[in-house]
Formats: sequence, structure tokens, C-alpha cells
Amino acid sequence: MRKILKWTGIIILVLLVGLTTVVFFMQGKKYDAPFPNIHASVDSAVIARGRYLVSGPAHCADCHAPASEYQHVLAGEIVNLAGGKQFKLPIGTMRTPNLTSDKETGMGNWPDSVIARSLRYGVGYDGRALFAFMPFQNMSDEDLTAVISYLRTLPPVKNAVQVRSLNPMGYMAKAFFIRPIGPDGTPPKHLTPDTTVQYGEYVANNISNCRGCHTNRDLKTGAFTGKFFAGGFHLESAVDPEHFECVTPNISPDPKTGHIKAWSEDIFVKRFRQGKLIPHSAMPWGPFKNMSDVEIKAIYKFLQTVPAVENDPGPVLLAKK
Repeated sequence: MRKILKWTGIIILVLLVGLTTVVFFMQGKKYDAPFPNIHASVDSAVIARGRYLVSGPAHCADCHAPASEYQHVLAGEIVNLAGGKQFKLPIGTMRTPNLTSDKETGMGNWPDSVIARSLRYGVGYDGRALFAFMPFQNMSDEDLTAVISYLRTLPPVKNAVQVRSLNPMGYMAKAFFIRPIGPDGTPPKHLTPDTTVQYGEYVANNISNCRGCHTNRDLKTGAFTGKFFAGGFHLESAVDPEHFECVTPNISPDPKTGHIKAWSEDIFVKRFRQGKLIPHSAMPWGPFKNMSDVEIKAIYKFLQTVPAVENDPGPVLLAKK
């Protein structure tokens, strides 16, 4: 019996050492992805479109603005994007990088193609897989160009950010589960903003990330685990993440559990103009106040066409246990 226990212990130890070794060596794994033929423009109209996307529907400031700028972000103002906001996840703490033109701590030395690859293919400047926070893989070439063109105009702000502080589960997830996510097909070259369902789908899924937050997800890998737009995703409180979390509502057109089932288009637009009403809400209401009526109406029309899912996620605010 002792021999059996001894050899069982030895086998378990060898397996653990082997697993640890594999996980260790896979931390430096690099991924290949094409570099999009995207180049920043100095055209004022292109930069203006990028400013609108970054400060409005793409809500970059909601994640990439320093904590000291929170009230300005909430007001929908244009702020610096020096990064540092942290997200405490089961796999560790993630922090947003510095997007300013600082050459030491920001993106000042990154070629346009490297930034474009990060946004479209989820591969960082150093070849690592990026955690699937951003939904821009299928953004049009024109909009991607506009975003990068505007980011190039940001004044440099020196702010060194350690983007990842992983725990043992995080190292395991990085080794075996976190992979780059690329576009579904060939992204469009250009899309004309209008109030159609098709354009609403583009904005909701590929710019504003409505699907990404209003669908339940695995916080260890970022993978979707629920039905699209049925809600139930738990997010940290925007004002007290230590003690509260928010639960995204079901925004599918289900007649029983759909949060916006009785809203008219006019009510939907007016809600975006109101800004944040629940302080804890993780919804980027500040930047969303800057969205045009055209794009808000397009999103509304699109949401009326998604499959209805009967799902009651419960209260939108929960105290952490």
C-alpha cells in the first residue's frame, strides 16, 4: 500500500512539474497575424471621424482614461487616454495601456500597421494574444484608419502601465485558452452611416460592443457563454468595484424579459441623451451621449431584429458577497 501511495505521489508530482514547465514556457508564446494596410491620415475630416468614434460610440475613454478623468468622461468630454484603468478578473488584474503618442510609455513608436493589427486581429505589438475586451475586429478600413489617425494626434502623456498582473489561474488561461480573435471575414472598406438595420448591426457589434456587454461571458477567457443580447454579464461597479457589481439587462425583444421591449425609438434616443442615472452602472453613458441620432436609431432598429431570448438576469445591481 505504501508503495502504491509513494508512486502515486511521485506521478502526481511529475505531472505537476511538467504542467508548470509547459505553462511557464508558453507565457512567451507569440502569434502571427497579417499587418493591415492601414495608414494614418492627416486629413481633417478623417481625424474628425476618428475623434467622434473614439469619444463617442467606441467609448475608448471609458477604459483608457486615467481614473482622475472619470468625471470628465462621465460628462462626455474629450480627455487624455493615458491608460491605467484596472479590471479585477478571476485570472488576475488587467490594466488598459497608454494610447497617447508618448514614445516611452505610449504608442509613439508603434507603426500604424502594428496598432491596426492589435485592433483587428487581437495580437499585441509584442506578438502576445490580447484579452478579448475590444470588438473592433470587423471595423471597416475607413473607420479603423480614422481611429488611428485621431490617436496619432493625442499629446504625449508619460504613464507607464503594467497591463497584466496574472494569478496562477491567469497563467494557465494565457497558456491554454486565451487566443487572438480576428475578423469573421473580410472587413468592409467603407460603410455610410444611416438608420438601417444593417448599419445598426455594424455599430452594435463592431464599434459600441453592445453584444459584448449584454451577453454573458466567461471572465477567465472572454468567451461568450450566453445567448447574444440576453444579458446576465456581471461587471464591476464603476464607483465601488470592491463591494458592488452590475448585471447587464436583457436587451433582446423578448416580450416577457426584454428590458427595452416597451421602448419606442424616441424613448431609446432620449435615454442615451440622459447619461448615467445609476452611479454604479458600467455602461459608458458619458461617451454614448456623444453618439449621433443616426447611429442610435440604427442600433434601436437592429435590436428589434435580434432573436428574442426569454432570460431574466435579475437585479441590475448586486452587493458582492
